[in-house]
Amino acid sequence: MNWISNFVRPRIKGLMGSKPSSQDNLWRKCPGCGEMVFHRDLLATQNVCPQCGHHMRIGAKERFAALFDEGAHERLPSPEVPQDPLRFRDDKRYGDRLKEYRAKTGQNDALIAARGTLDALPVMIAVQSFDFMGGSLGLATGAGLVAAMRAAVAERRPFILIVSSGGARMQEGILSLMQMPRTTIGVSMLNEAGLPYIVILTDPTTGGVSASYAMLGDVQIAEPGALIGFSGPRVIEQTIRERLPDGFQRAEYLLDHGMLDMIVHRKDLKETLSRVLRLLMKQSPSARGNGKGNGEAHAAASASTRA
Repeated sequence: MNWISNFVRPRIKGLMGSKPSSQDNLWRKCPGCGEMVFHRDLLATQNVCPQCGHHMRIGAKERFAALFDEGAHERLPSPEVPQDPLRFRDDKRYGDRLKEYRAKTGQNDALIAARGTLDALPVMIAVQSFDFMGGSLGLATGAGLVAAMRAAVAERRPFILIVSSGGARMQEGILSLMQMPRTTIGVSMLNEAGLPYIVILTDPTTGGVSASYAMLGDVQIAEPGALIGFSGPRVIEQTIRERLPDGFQRAEYLLDHGMLDMIVHRKDLKETLSRVLRLLMKQSPSARGNGKGNGEAHAAASASTRA
């Protein structure tokens, strides 16, 4: 038993109130290199370690601020779905677990979608965040994704998905697995409308999510070092009883083996998306920043797509 850490430090924190905890939050340990990074340095680099370049996980708020022009966006409402269709319970009720994560993250579920402009291009961006139950796919996530795709088709907006997930949500059983073909139909709607569907795979993207809509993008982009696959490396090694290659299921390995189109550093993501979208939408770079309002830019993007 460590007397200093188990007794003295908690006692001091109790006497001083919440100040020590706020001071603790000023520093964050990098999972990649183990270095302590000051919070302002992380804020300046979009939560990328300045020492080793490790891309730490971030949520929808940070993604929207980095990608939308001046961070301005309009969130789409979350569709109403049954909250606990199977009345599932493990060590606690599923309904209680949902309430806990909603209070913790401020999100209704794992996916948040918003409309706005990216480098003057009208776009729809959906973020599936790992912070909410491991970014697991359930009824609410599937319904939210399909609703956002329908809105993108109606408004003629390219669709960008930023995904981080551990797979289907076990608490919803077969109902969560049904979201895999359902969301695939949503991707088909975008394809039929001639709208680009771009997927940014972040760490980790696994399970049923990687086996469906996360790997169906017109352009597949990943962040450096992201874990991408169906089952984890440890499960595969135990199943086949063989040692896997170094870096197996990491973004760099998948790029070398043709599963990805590119790996993009977080600081270069907005510029890369703008370039790719203008190429797919057949817009010249000169259309950027020409002073057109959102409505005019929207109409220009729609006309370009129809052409």
